[in-house]
Amino acid sequence: MGIHKFFTSLNDLERIIRCPGRFKFEEHNVAAHSWKVSQYAMFFGTLEEMNGTTIDWKSLYEKTINHDFAEVFIGDIKTPVKHASPELKQMLAHVEEKMMEKFIVSEIPEEFQGIFFDRMKEGKDATTEGRLLEFADKLDQFYEAFAELKRGNTDLEFVYMYQTALEKLLRIPLPTSVAYFKEVMLADVIAEETQIDIYALTHEIINKA
Repeated sequence: MGIHKFFTSLNDLERIIRCPGRFKFEEHNVAAHSWKVSQYAMFFGTLEEMNGTTIDWKSLYEKTINHDFAEVFIGDIKTPVKHASPELKQMLAHVEEKMMEKFIVSEIPEEFQGIFFDRMKEGKDATTEGRLLEFADKLDQFYEAFAELKRGNTDLEFVYMYQTALEKLLRIPLPTSVAYFKEVMLADVIAEETQIDIYALTHEIINKA
């Protein structure tokens, strides 16, 4: 038993491809996704802090860099499948949690296990840091889908991903971050030249919000 197993398992995250089984112009892996999520969270955490919110930066970074480690065990499950029903989503979360617990007990040195149990638990919660994680995670889904639609990928799954992510981003209870995303970033998104009508897809969701 030693930390060696945990470190070598990080390489596995580089080999887990997001949204598997679909044609994509750009492939994205789970390790890169976690890094991007931490960058998004850093920006929006800064934005929230500038507007008077207290941010627990240690908690935020631990949540973001660890939030998808459990995909080492079950891989990346496509969004439409994961969210097909609340029961399925709960079952998958339970499987991830139990496999993560088993891994910590088996592979992490005993003196660090309590810390790892805390760091590897589900990070999306009602804290500001948990909401920033959720916001950043959905933002990466939004950008991955946008990149495909921009280049003309006609797979309807990316339309679903784009609009689902956008709808959820607009609902997350972080008024400052949501306002900046909606009023500043979306203006840049729809101003880009794209192969698929991003303006129409975007306003279809905004008009419903």
